[in-house]
Amino acid sequence: MKKLLVALAVMFSMGTALAQSKVAHVNSQKLLDTLPSRKVAMEKLKDFENAGVNELKEMEADFNAALAKYEKERPNMTPMLIKIEEEKLMKKQQNIQDREQGLNQEMQMYSQDLNKPILERVQKAVEIVSDRKKLNYVIDESVTLYFKGGMDITAEVVVELMRLDAEANKK
Repeated sequence: MKKLLVALAVMFSMGTALAQSKVAHVNSQKLLDTLPSRKVAMEKLKDFENAGVNELKEMEADFNAALAKYEKERPNMTPMLIKIEEEKLMKKQQNIQDREQGLNQEMQMYSQDLNKPILERVQKAVEIVSDRKKLNYVIDESVTLYFKGGMDITAEVVVELMRLDAEANKK
């Protein structure tokens, strides 16, 4: 009985604490879309991706040329030369696959490197506005299953974010 009373008291006190909590929401995609530094980062990432695609295309063109040469000369080759040329072709194909995997990893790391300072600025802007409004929680509406009404602080965070972004670009 005593445990039941303690449990009820804890539940009521948590309910009171939650009722006193101030919650707001923000649209993180809108925040990211308004940032000039995010647009620059996306362009850099796209350039990096295009360079990688071009590198892979060159490797594939080299492989296709070697394959065509092999297929043309194969009827005149000895079994030992056929084996050697096929191994060379398999190695070229493996190099293409390895480079593709390497480029994917490099692109992920570059993306993280470019986005880290941007996401830190977003976090800082949300923090500044939250402190100003004395908020306990800020929820991202793009990952929330349901919300209705509430305090949308996106516009205020955008203003703060633009200020932080301008400061960061001056450095």
